[in-house]
Amino acid sequence: MKNKVVIITGASSGIGLALAQEFDKYNAKIVLAARGVDKLEELITQMKSEVIAVKTDVSVEQDCINLIDKAVEKFGQIDILINNAGISMRSLLIDTDISVIKRLMDVNFWGTVYCTKYALPYLLKNKGSVTAVSSIAGFKGLPGRVGYSSSKFAIHGFLDVLRTENIKTGLHVLLAAPGFTKSNIRNVALVGDGSAQGETPRDEEKMMTSEEVAKHIVKAIKKRKRELILTTQGKLTVLLNKLIPKTIDKMVYNHMAKEDDSPLK
Repeated sequence: MKNKVVIITGASSGIGLALAQEFDKYNAKIVLAARGVDKLEELITQMKSEVIAVKTDVSVEQDCINLIDKAVEKFGQIDILINNAGISMRSLLIDTDISVIKRLMDVNFWGTVYCTKYALPYLLKNKGSVTAVSSIAGFKGLPGRVGYSSSKFAIHGFLDVLRTENIKTGLHVLLAAPGFTKSNIRNVALVGDGSAQGETPRDEEKMMTSEEVAKHIVKAIKKRKRELILTTQGKLTVLLNKLIPKTIDKMVYNHMAKEDDSPLK
């Protein structure tokens, strides 16, 4: 990983922040992208690698073009793109304004498409790596997370096509699916009217940390794995959904219904 040029979106907090710190251990050349550039600048002061920050809203196509341009302008190449930026939501479809689902798709899905599309020529040149930080919610639809699961399922399809199209080019494509991870994603998750949830409905202390997730992702990139599914609960959910889908529907419903102030009755 030394001197590899790595772009990380959503790098100001959570898994993105942990990924930046993990790549810093390898003396990679790092491009940090997020809407909150002040947080990125603060992060840079703590890093030893060569790093730049680019203010980026991945839902805006021109921002993604600018991100790629700035990375190439500074470092001359791109070796690894990690599409990590994302937002969540919690609301039943019947109670959700359609604009909330569009917002989830714009950030989670289209952000991944935009960054990958414009980074692709440089990644192909170096037989580089594309990673999308997805979720178990992209394998199993989570009730009350309609926009989130939909966007993650879309990302899975996008990566599957990208991988197949590039069988002969040497491009590496990794789908990383953490289980529930300790981060602020649930605090800023949207509710049905588009406002922020504010407080997490889950016990964050019982979850895998962002730092653990980052280590697993970097290791998977180094090994050029095609898929990474994390946590025992996550692995079981994916497996059992293939074997006993009707039973898993009920188990997932009951599990999500136990959340504090769950929209499920």
